[in-house]
Amino acid sequence: MAGLREARRSHTSVLAPLETRALLWLAARLPWWVNSDHLTALALAAMLMAGVSYWLARVSDAGLLLAVVFLGVNWFGDSLDGTLARVRQHQRPQYGFYVDHVVDAVGAVFLLGGLGMSGYMSPMVALTLLIAYLLLLVETFLATCTLGTFTMSHFKIGPTELRILLALGNLVLLVHPMAEISGRTYRLLDVSGIIAAGGMVLTLVVAVTKHTRTLYLAEPLPSRKIA
Repeated sequence: MAGLREARRSHTSVLAPLETRALLWLAARLPWWVNSDHLTALALAAMLMAGVSYWLARVSDAGLLLAVVFLGVNWFGDSLDGTLARVRQHQRPQYGFYVDHVVDAVGAVFLLGGLGMSGYMSPMVALTLLIAYLLLLVETFLATCTLGTFTMSHFKIGPTELRILLALGNLVLLVHPMAEISGRTYRLLDVSGIIAAGGMVLTLVVAVTKHTRTLYLAEPLPSRKIA
């Protein structure tokens, strides 16, 4: 597991420079008794509550607004836990990597499960989106272990940008929950979910192709000896 200590973090999203400065500012001002485990637990609880909020949106639009709040709380906990550990020199590479990303996967189940029960997104689209997301997570983790680079964003979009897009989508749903395409009406989140799943699958294909080629060139088959 020594490779995890040496993994380089690659975070090239649009908001990464601004986000990094904000997280360092927050980490320097957190009370001493708050540690990374508290923030990770907060992130997981926030995702659970975001899923519950979407479920509540089935009977009240207030659920959509609550989901926006909990997405913000999730950003605070999920983005700040690693920064706090680095600022305080309390890094635990293997433990942090494992726990943080198990929480990410479980949180995605909570969130998309809630979306699938919200009435704003069909369960099948939510399941498709979840599968695509989890497959992309698996690829990212395998690439981290084999190539030594932890890729945190793709095509300038990272977790923070995805939260913002989802939060903005919630506000749009309050006014326009449906979309009309070629004279037919669909749920707006179904259309958005299918587009997002397609983008994740495309990202997965590009990453797998690139990383497979890199590893193949690094470990080529031995040349055949001529008798």
